[in-house]
Amino acid sequence: MNLDINETLRQYAELLAGCVSVRLTGTRDADEIFNTHIQDGLESLKFLPQNSNAQVIDVGSGGGLPGIVWAVCRPDLNIILLDSIGKKCRASQEIIEKLNLNNIKVICSRSEDFAKLNRERFDLACARAVADAGVTAELLSPLVKVQGSLLTFKGAKLEQELEQVNHKWRCLGLSEPEINYYGGDNSSKSIVIWRKISKCPKIFPRKPGDASNKFWWTLKF
Repeated sequence: MNLDINETLRQYAELLAGCVSVRLTGTRDADEIFNTHIQDGLESLKFLPQNSNAQVIDVGSGGGLPGIVWAVCRPDLNIILLDSIGKKCRASQEIIEKLNLNNIKVICSRSEDFAKLNRERFDLACARAVADAGVTAELLSPLVKVQGSLLTFKGAKLEQELEQVNHKWRCLGLSEPEINYYGGDNSSKSIVIWRKISKCPKIFPRKPGDASNKFWWTLKF
C-alpha cells in the first residue's frame, strides 16, 4: 500500500475512534477499526469499476465504511455516502473535510427516496451491514445502471439469506450472486457481487420500510 494512502487511512481510523457526537463503529479502538472495518474496504477495492469518473454510492454508510476507504484509494471515482441519520451524515462530512477528500460527498436521505430521483445512475452501489442479502439487493438495484454492479459484505448467515430468495434475482434485474470469501480458512467473511443484467422493475423502489416487511421474492409483480 502506498505510504500516503496508509497514513490517511490510519488518520481515518483515529477520527472514527475519536468521534464523540455519534457512535460510528462498534469499537472506539483505532487499531481494531483499521484491522477490521478499514481492511474490509481494502479487500473490496478489486471489485470497484475500473473506469475513471465512475459513479459509486455507499448506502447506509454510517461513518463512511467502505466509501471513505474507496475515496482515499481511488481518487478517480465519484463517490456518494448516503445515510438517513443526520448525526452520522454530519460526522462523515467532518471526517471528509479533515482528510481533504474532494471526490466524495454526503447526502442525508432514505435510499428509497434517493433512488426515485436517481434511478439507475450508478456504476456500483454498496451496502455494508444494512440488511439481509435479499433486502439489500432490493435497496441497491434501482440505483445501478445496466451492466453495473451491486456489492455487499456478509458473514456466517449468508447461505441462509440466499436460500430464502430461491434464485429469483432476475426479478430485480440481477445475475446470480458471486461470493468471494476472504480473511483466511477459518473466516466466514465474504464480499457478494451481483451484476445488473436488465432494468429494475418500476415497482422498485417501494415505500421506505416495505423492503424489510414485505419481501420482494414473495410478491407477484
